[in-house]
Amino acid sequence: MLTIVVPGIELYDEVHEEFATSGDFTLEMEHSLVSLSKWESIFEKPFLSKEEKTSEEVLAYIKAMTLTKNPPEEIFQRLSENNMADINRYIDAKMSATWFNEPKTTSRSREVITAELIYYWMIAFTIPIEFENWHLNRLFTLIKICNLKQQKPKKMSKSEILAQNRALNEQRKAQFGTRG
Repeated sequence: MLTIVVPGIELYDEVHEEFATSGDFTLEMEHSLVSLSKWESIFEKPFLSKEEKTSEEVLAYIKAMTLTKNPPEEIFQRLSENNMADINRYIDAKMSATWFNEPKTTSRSREVITAELIYYWMIAFTIPIEFENWHLNRLFTLIKICNLKQQKPKKMSKSEILAQNRALNEQRKAQFGTRG
């Protein structure tokens, strides 16, 4: 969950003849499948596409991410550049200690990913529906693990085995300071 503080408005108090800031507002947000689903139901197009988002679409996604109940509408207009940077960092965060050892030649699927496809994956891998509230990148990691664990292990080709052995030998020679 991301918590951000939207800065208040600076007002001039004519009675005391001074500027005062009032109305800082705290928003709690979650980049999740629920947020994605809300946004896609409004715009009826995939959020995770490469297509550039308009400022209206970005603002709508921020609203879909917001867990804080009934925030005033003007709060979203007062989001600072720092708030936006925090939101973008949060959306891009890995949110997992898991890493994958993938060959560099792995090509990405051209399948369009929508909320319904992600829900299908959850159903197919019997992932509990409560996980729809997880950070989306963490949920993707779990889905990828489920997919990998259900596949049969891929046999390495002779050249891959030789390359792996060569790399291990080089690593051991460097570690022990030997020539072979």
